[in-house]
Amino acid sequence: MTYFINQYPKLEAIFEDGRIELDNNLIENAIRPMAIGRKNYLFCGSHKAAQNAAMLYSFFGSCKMQKINPREWLEDTLKRIPDHSIQKLDELLPGYQENITL
Repeated sequence: MTYFINQYPKLEAIFEDGRIELDNNLIENAIRPMAIGRKNYLFCGSHKAAQNAAMLYSFFGSCKMQKINPREWLEDTLKRIPDHSIQKLDELLPGYQENITL
């Protein structure tokens, strides 16, 4: 009961707004490829290589969710990154407002 009482404020919106769904199937289905990929990360050769692979999976997953061609996004990003400010790297993320050229 203590757990429920502590979590209830987070659930309250679900009961007040019928448009909000109680399940998280959409998110679980979206991250399934990454969860399956975790097994593959064991064979990346090194911890750093596994981190890099996980980042790419994440970027490509974001592209897919936003209906952006991952190959075009990556090609554009690799062209832009050498001259891009390190303080504005978020501008290179898939779906950033100024990535309209894709």
